[in-house]
Order: sequence, then C-alpha cells, then structure tokens
Amino acid sequence: MKSVETLQPTETVPLGRTLRGLWVELRPKEWTKNLLVFTGLIFSRSLTDAHNIWISFLGFLIFCCASSGVYLFNDLCDLKKDREHPIKRNRPLAAGVLSLNAARLAMVVLFAVAATAALLLNHTFALVVGIYLTTCLAYSFKLKDIVILDVILVASGFVLRAVSGAVIIGVEVSEWLVLCTSMVALLVGFGKRRHELVLLEDEAENHRRSLSDYSVSFLDSIMNICAGAAVITYALYTRADETVERVGSRAMLVTIPFVVYGVFRYLYLIHKKETGGDPVQLLFRDRPTLLNLLLWILTSGLVIYLPRLFG
Repeated sequence: MKSVETLQPTETVPLGRTLRGLWVELRPKEWTKNLLVFTGLIFSRSLTDAHNIWISFLGFLIFCCASSGVYLFNDLCDLKKDREHPIKRNRPLAAGVLSLNAARLAMVVLFAVAATAALLLNHTFALVVGIYLTTCLAYSFKLKDIVILDVILVASGFVLRAVSGAVIIGVEVSEWLVLCTSMVALLVGFGKRRHELVLLEDEAENHRRSLSDYSVSFLDSIMNICAGAAVITYALYTRADETVERVGSRAMLVTIPFVVYGVFRYLYLIHKKETGGDPVQLLFRDRPTLLNLLLWILTSGLVIYLPRLFG
C-alpha cells in the first residue's frame, strides 16, 4: 500500500479495495444511532400498525444515508488531522486506501438519495432531515471549533432523529421526548470530549481546536449536571399526566432503575475504565450496558403494550 503522503486524489484504486474502504467509511455500526427514529413509533403505541412500521423503517434508511454522507463529509474535511490521530488514522480515507474522488462521489449520491426520498415520503420529515444535514455540515465546517456549542450541535443530531420518528408517522412531538433525548445526548457528547482530551493529551488541540478550551475537571462537572438532569427528566416523564394517560397507569415508573443504572454505568466507564469515546462501541462491547438497554426496552414495551393487548 502506498504511503498516505504520496496518494493523489486522482490516483486509481482497485474496485474491491475501494468498496471495502467505502463500507468502513459509511460506518454501518453507527447506524444504531438512527434507531431513535423508531422511538415515536414505540412510545405512541403505534407498533401494531404495519403501515407506520414500514414508514418508520423507510425513515430509518433515509437517516442511514444522510448520516453516512455526513461521516464522509466530515472525514474529508478532517483528513489531515485524522492522519495524526492514534485511532482515526486507520480509517480508509486517512490511511490512503480509499480515493478522495470515490468518497466525494459516494457522499453526493448519499445526500441526493436522502433528500429525494425524504421529500417523496413526507415534507415535514424532509424538513427535519434538511435541518439535520445543515447542522451537521455547519458543524464540520467551523462550528465544531466553538467550545460547548460543538457538543450541543452533536446532541441535536440525536434529538432530530427522535423528532423525525414522530413527524414521519404524524404523531405529536412530545416535549418529554425532546428533553430526555437532549440530556442523554449531552451527557454522551461531553463524555466523548473528555475521552478525546485524555487520549490525545498534549496533542488534543492539534486535532480539535475546541479541546484547548476544555479541561477534564470542567467536563466532569458538566457531565454530572447532565447525568442528574437526564435521570430527573426521565423520572418526571414517567409520571407526567400525558404519559399516565397514554399508558393507562403509572407503571412506567418501574423503568426508572434501568435509566439510573445506564447513566451510572456510563459514568463508571468514563472515569474508571477510560472508555466512552465512542458510545456505539461501548454499546457493543460492554455487556452490562447492552443487557440493561435490552431490559429497559423489554420492560417499557410490556408496560406500554400489555394493557392494550389484554384490555
């Protein structure tokens, strides 16, 4: 393999290597984030509606195209910095195993497919996708260098995914959906910044300018605030009048321990295990976190749908 320094944008790369590199750059594991599109379907008690399931699945695929396009765009923007990063330098673009032209073409196709499909599916949903893409591109261009705002923008991507799931099936966007998703997303976002700061040490500023404005102690403080807000917000959601009315009881209260454990487990991994830089990798590699998530989903599903099935 040729060195990164000598690889030119117009140089021909074998098709097989291009496809393999492109698949890695699309980051299929990151598509698990797009499962947030299904939250509106699940919590609106629409999971038994075949049409809504199909529409939500299409929305999920559209966000997979949009988010993968964003990953390509971001890696193209950060190519030089990624080559100096101990982990990101192994990505196909940074390592020189995927040509720039192939990445650019794939990015344009993904954006075009996502925009066209979203418009054909639902205009309001298309607006949410448009806001998501605009926010992500603005982040990649310049806004990622602005301390605190960088994490807020990343967190907004999670919120927009969740909001799109409600919009696409025509149900009201719950304020609790926005609040709970925001708090958890902010916690994970600041946790990722902390991981980067610890991992890169003196080279942190060279990789991401905003890291020079962060400190481990400051991030620990703000993460504690986000963690507490996430637990309290979710607890309030479970006993809110609209939740009790939709579920038919206060049984959602039994799901609070899973959220508390999930938040505390994440803080434990960040502080004691020096992990948490990639929440998707954490989900796949940390069995207690995965098991806790599955139990929360199962318990929430039973609380929401059992009364409807036997009522």
